[in-house]
Amino acid sequence: MSKVYSSQQALEMILNDANPCDSDGEEISLHLSSDSEISSDEEDSPPSEKRGRLETHEWLTEMAKDGTVWREEQVGRPLHHSPIEGHVTDGEPTALARRKVTSRLQSFFCFITLEMLRTIQEWTVQHALQTQHENWFMAIPELMAFIAILLLRGIVRLPSLHDAWSANLGPPLINRIMARNRFKDIMQHLRFDDKDTRGERVATDRFAAISDVWGSFVANCITSYNPGRHITIDEQLFPTKTRCCFLQYIATKPDKFGIKFWVACDLKSKYVCKIIPYLGKDPSRPPGERLSENVVMKLMEPFMDKGRTVTTHNFFTSLSLARRLHSRKTTLLGTVNKIRRELPDSAKKNLAREEFSTQVFSTSGATLTVYVPKRKKTVCLLSSVHSVVETEATRKKKPNTVTDYNSMKCGVDVMDQMVRKYTVRSGTRRWPVAVFYNMIDIAALNAHVLYQACTGVKERRVDFLLELANELAQSHMAAKEVNEQNLQQQPPTPDVGKRALCQVKCCCRKNRATKRCMYCDKFACGKCIKE
Repeated sequence: MSKVYSSQQALEMILNDANPCDSDGEEISLHLSSDSEISSDEEDSPPSEKRGRLETHEWLTEMAKDGTVWREEQVGRPLHHSPIEGHVTDGEPTALARRKVTSRLQSFFCFITLEMLRTIQEWTVQHALQTQHENWFMAIPELMAFIAILLLRGIVRLPSLHDAWSANLGPPLINRIMARNRFKDIMQHLRFDDKDTRGERVATDRFAAISDVWGSFVANCITSYNPGRHITIDEQLFPTKTRCCFLQYIATKPDKFGIKFWVACDLKSKYVCKIIPYLGKDPSRPPGERLSENVVMKLMEPFMDKGRTVTTHNFFTSLSLARRLHSRKTTLLGTVNKIRRELPDSAKKNLAREEFSTQVFSTSGATLTVYVPKRKKTVCLLSSVHSVVETEATRKKKPNTVTDYNSMKCGVDVMDQMVRKYTVRSGTRRWPVAVFYNMIDIAALNAHVLYQACTGVKERRVDFLLELANELAQSHMAAKEVNEQNLQQQPPTPDVGKRALCQVKCCCRKNRATKRCMYCDKFACGKCIKE
């Protein structure tokens, strides 16, 4: 009679080197006991739990075309990278600016300094003397009055230049500041560099006609204000149709033609922190570096290593830029173009996604959010700010990356709208003058922000510009009134062959004179002239 062993007992006998037959020589038959039976279906297929884990692991990880490995994350679950500690203070003036600024004029001089005005005066006078005027001159107060008229023309928009001096249409202050022909004369000769050496400098600098003044202006913007945590980077198209080699045409802009500037702007105050003109291909840009990355790194260079956040749109945003900024303790948030090679294929394809759904991917130091605002449309946002992506408890279920981007993307656009409302821009055929107009607009906006922050006075921008124009023109108007009073006190010029009474009377009583003093414009006799 055969003995029945279970599979476990037979295995133990084999491992113990036992004789599979007993002393009676009976045959051993192996049968599976009820507790060790396995169905054929279970033998053929692996456990469902293990199969599910394997399939889920393959679905979570995805490699992009450039080799970047993305891992799909669950919405609302903390991510694997630690966030950078953010900049805690809001934008504020620097200590140097706080010591200087006590009035509107001083806040404006923080950006358009007296040294810059002297440079403009020097080259303007030189150009006038080289053309046709032998005794042409312009003082610094007169140049300040010229800028004041530009600001007043921006406040009160009139159809033409002549209307600004009209008794019915123009502001009365313009007539008191300067005559129309004198304004046009200064505008005709307005220059910002030495024309004789410009040909040599243009070979290496396309912006040579105004680069010295522009460089001083940008440096003053950087040193006068410390921006807050959030900085917006975008482009500005200053409308003009002047002839220059870097004129841009952008069909999506209200004004199609203009000079393009890259702008870094403080989100809360709309202060222009730094601005760079786009001059075409830059020979100083390293080969292989994207233009967008080069622009962002240049604009953010003075503000790195402080925990600030940069908001950009899809032209600038890339994974390599986010990692470069992250290495300098700066975070990035922005929409990303779907053609980027570093994005996973599942984020690029317009699959049959559910409306208002959110998909989250993560890689080293960055998070990718794919949101569906409506059917057959997806929005991709790259962020190195957020350590967790959560959705709102609303119908649209927007993730926090989308809501944060919507609140931080508008810095440069709002700044451009504010500048355009009271712009000094006017028709011109010379592109340096168009750049000068943009510089005055931005300087007036920054001066308003700086004046309010330093003095604590809340003032409408239009009131600030009006008072600033008065302060700019005050010294010129005072000198003009003194000259008019002197002319009224002087006797009329005598006829030919006749002499007037001496007005100096320091060495005489009633001597006659035919010459005037070159300083006080009074008649002086021979004795008084020697004195």
